[in-house]
Amino acid sequence: MSERIIEAGSGGLFAYLGRVWQYRRLALTFARRDLKTQYAQTLLGLLWSVIQPLTGLLVFTLFFDLLIGLRPEQLDHAPYPLFAFSGMISWYYFTFLIAHAGTSVTNSQDLIRKVYFPKLLLPCSKVLVGAVEFGISLVLLIGMMLILGHPFSLNILFLPLAMLLNVVVGLSLGIWLAALTVRFRDFHHIIPYLVNFGIWLTPVFYPGTLFPEKYHFLLYLNPMAGVIALFRWSLLGAPLPSPWFGLSIGAAFLLLLLGILFFRKVEKTIADLV
Repeated sequence: MSERIIEAGSGGLFAYLGRVWQYRRLALTFARRDLKTQYAQTLLGLLWSVIQPLTGLLVFTLFFDLLIGLRPEQLDHAPYPLFAFSGMISWYYFTFLIAHAGTSVTNSQDLIRKVYFPKLLLPCSKVLVGAVEFGISLVLLIGMMLILGHPFSLNILFLPLAMLLNVVVGLSLGIWLAALTVRFRDFHHIIPYLVNFGIWLTPVFYPGTLFPEKYHFLLYLNPMAGVIALFRWSLLGAPLPSPWFGLSIGAAFLLLLLGILFFRKVEKTIADLV
């Protein structure tokens, strides 16, 4: 009876992604495990997913809305809490994916040494974990829209597209980080620092219109600027993102593809390095 040996790098990219799909239920298992661990032994549990974004919203509303006083036309005629919160939940999902996908491999050392499975499932499972908090925040945002009387439009049909692009941008960096930190642990400290600084270069709490139009190409070098603009367009009826948005999202898809190829190459040696 012949034996079949499965190696991480055997076959082409589509064969590899096929194996990832075959093991897709493991991603759900990993996500359930992470959610139980995340909220275990906490008194408030999932309520932390409500308290944390609302606390951040309060701080930035006091600073940007009350102290600086942005004009309604600068906020696309949306109340500032809606404008800011729509950017916050998109940005927080992005940073969650980078932080948790980036550490998913090194945090699963024992599992990797004992069981074979496509290791790409580890960072991908974080999409499901982060989606829980994102979904809670999205429900809060819709509730705020109803309370403040902000109208909905047919643009909301494109909300899944904005969410998908949010995942693509976050996972494109998270997968690279997961592969790089197997050998270079310093990335655990460098990347989160850069991401935390990046919120000030992204129109999360302030409108992108504060940038002169001739410099929009610089703003949209950051693909999250376009994702947040698309999110606000689909929910709040804000203007469509600049045409530069298409280039930045295209670059994010390319980065994701290259990240998967690099991860697949590194996967052969992951068990020996973690």
